[in-house]
Amino acid sequence: MSNNMNDAQAVDFLGKKYNELKQEIGKVIVGQQEVVDLLILSIFSKGHSLLVGVPGLAKTLLVNTTAQALGLSFNRIQFTPDLMPSDIVGAEILDENRNFKFVKGPLFSNIVLADEINRTPPKTQSALLEAMQERSVTAAGQTYPMADPFFVLATQNPIEQEGTYPLPEAQLDRFMFNIEVGYPTFDEELQIVKATTSGLDTTVNKVLSQQEIIDFQKLIRRIPVTDSVYEYAVELSSSSRPNGEKAKNITNEYIAWGAGPRASQYLILGAKCHAALKGKYSPDKEDVIAVAKPVLRHRMVKNYKAEAEGVQIEDIINELI
Repeated sequence: MSNNMNDAQAVDFLGKKYNELKQEIGKVIVGQQEVVDLLILSIFSKGHSLLVGVPGLAKTLLVNTTAQALGLSFNRIQFTPDLMPSDIVGAEILDENRNFKFVKGPLFSNIVLADEINRTPPKTQSALLEAMQERSVTAAGQTYPMADPFFVLATQNPIEQEGTYPLPEAQLDRFMFNIEVGYPTFDEELQIVKATTSGLDTTVNKVLSQQEIIDFQKLIRRIPVTDSVYEYAVELSSSSRPNGEKAKNITNEYIAWGAGPRASQYLILGAKCHAALKGKYSPDKEDVIAVAKPVLRHRMVKNYKAEAEGVQIEDIINELI
């Protein structure tokens, strides 16, 4: 990205690069357009994402392909019940001169895939979540900054809950998006089977440099937003809180806990990025609505009545929008 570009030209350039990026990812990933869009949105918004889907839906492949197209380093950590914080962060060892030296763990990468994050105990989860929030880790009194850009994508399997450690609400709140990965359509699955059983090798080309990604992340923050859009985002978050001043009837009836202020921040950031990728220079309410479900669905907790009546979080968010 050229230094003498103004912000409007930079937004146009971002839109062009976004289309190239989707084209490269599309060489390997069939379908899942919404998932790909939200993944790119969260990277440019400097957020982290939680992918929820059954095994075998190409979640790992998607992240790996995205890392290749963005020219970023990628590490996958398989979370297990016996994984310790030092296994992901790193540890101090004695070198040949009998001095302690810190050996960085797999967390020191641009894109980290935390596979099945709910399979590991809370102390290891919190080590990852500290790195996500502070963008640094502390070991033996020393602080080590994470790579820049730094993006964590955690996956969860919604089926098996035996022997898992569900993420508490406070930790879920650190993820910008909760992205639901669904099954492919019949035609998409046909395409997947043909592509993966024929031995064809696909090369993913690098579309962006690290510096361009950092510049785009800064550009998103500079995009202007009107007061009416700010008010709509904050009102949407507030309306999810039961017994609050903006609470709707459906919220008071079915929600135990609503979304906090971080939801309002991510609604605005997501809307800014969504607008920029669609070639707009400022977001409107439609951009806030486009990111509302992935931002809110993991920040709202249903009460007993909602569980008993089978009311879904999506239905409640639709009412609030």
